[in-house]
Amino acid sequence: MGNSSSIAKRWKQLSGEDHWKGLLDPLDIDLRHYIIHYGEMAEATYDSFNSEKASKFAALPEAFIVKSSWEDAWCKESNWIGYVAVATDEGKKALGRRDIVVAWRGTIQTLEWIEDLEFWLVSAPKVFGHDNVVDPKVHQGWYSIYTSENQESPFNKTSAQEQVLTEVKRLVETYKHEETSITITGHSLGAALATLNAVDIVKNGYNKPSDPSVKASPVAAIILASPRVGDENFKTVFSSFKDLSLLRIANELDIVPKYPLVFYSDVGEELKIDTTKSMYLKKSCNPFSKHNLEIYLHGVAGTQGSNGGFDPEGNRDISLANKTMDALKDEYHVPASWRVVENKGMVQQLDGSWKLVDHEDDTQF
Repeated sequence: MGNSSSIAKRWKQLSGEDHWKGLLDPLDIDLRHYIIHYGEMAEATYDSFNSEKASKFAALPEAFIVKSSWEDAWCKESNWIGYVAVATDEGKKALGRRDIVVAWRGTIQTLEWIEDLEFWLVSAPKVFGHDNVVDPKVHQGWYSIYTSENQESPFNKTSAQEQVLTEVKRLVETYKHEETSITITGHSLGAALATLNAVDIVKNGYNKPSDPSVKASPVAAIILASPRVGDENFKTVFSSFKDLSLLRIANELDIVPKYPLVFYSDVGEELKIDTTKSMYLKKSCNPFSKHNLEIYLHGVAGTQGSNGGFDPEGNRDISLANKTMDALKDEYHVPASWRVVENKGMVQQLDGSWKLVDHEDDTQF
């Protein structure tokens, strides 16, 4: 991740202690690597997700269009939506502190936006309580995904909100005698959930250990391609917390960060990128080519600011732009959508037959 020694020394600045003043245009080299680092943690939520509906381990629920076709699928009501991680001792040295990361998965299928584009604003008592001077309102769909629980499900008896907050609280308590931080990341829908999660952690003190003499951990959200999450009151409340910062990365021609168009307000700081400046990418009229996470990370790697061109810095491989789509110019000879599981998970058995084996043995299933 870039020059780890300088990142370790500058981590507070890179995590938005001063709201990234003077670092965004042109983009600071350490911040460039820092964003890519957390963007790749968001990308891992896609890479780890099983969207093969022929598999009994398919993780997309009915609400997200695709589900397992198996009657005994591991769970018909749940889907895997992210993870909580903490820096190892080696990672702590590189990052300058013990970093707790929450990564939220974005949308897999294009049609998921049918649900996402329901823009009703609602109060958020499970995040903000009832005693606010102003009444912050948020997107109904994202609030529902974040807070919903299902007592009928063996996996969703508690909401994503409760599961994440419980683990964050445990880690904050475990490492209370070390310097710690909390970084939340996500792309698209995952970025919206990351925004809710970030303000929830600070508003309700999950970044504070039980010992009142130990200071709270700063919380930073580094999100990509995020739609707007709440109204002007939400922005007011979000901006009032001193331990909370948020950096939104938005691609110039991506329509998602501009939605919803009315009644919503942006929060945090914005880093603009423009992937149409890349000499490596095809000219495309497909709007999703501007929204793809790998295209975003390609843009972060190459942006030279609002008045500059495009010059990839570091060792980020341009082939990643073709990981799940056909984005690179043909002259680079990189196959389109090249990331596939070998034989789509089909494994030949000793008797010569073939079987779908796309999940390790796990005693809980």
